[in-house]
Amino acid sequence: MTGIVLRIVFVALGLWLASEIFPGLRFDGPGTLFAAALLLGIVNAIVRPIAIVLTLPLTLITLGLFLLVVNAGMLALVALMLNGFQISGFWTAVGASIVVSIISWAASALIGNNGKIQVIKAP
Repeated sequence: MTGIVLRIVFVALGLWLASEIFPGLRFDGPGTLFAAALLLGIVNAIVRPIAIVLTLPLTLITLGLFLLVVNAGMLALVALMLNGFQISGFWTAVGASIVVSIISWAASALIGNNGKIQVIKAP
């Protein structure tokens, strides 16, 4: 349970950072920010795998770059489903999805399988 909460907090941090970088991404408040992070996790767990399978030929032709569009689409879907979360355009969604992906990737490196933050020691 701790791991899920930590991941939601890191995704919310990524969304907040993206809203600071891109002026076209807006939240009504911190509650909306955390709701968007939770909903993005649910959408990524349910809808994203279906979208990846359906767009697999295009993803292969573009050598994986089309996954940026899929990620932007998932963020746009969350914006459509959640009042108080607005994305102004396609490129804003692409940039925001890149920022959120980088933050989530870094968080996944820190959060272990047991849901606790791991300390990596140099040999």
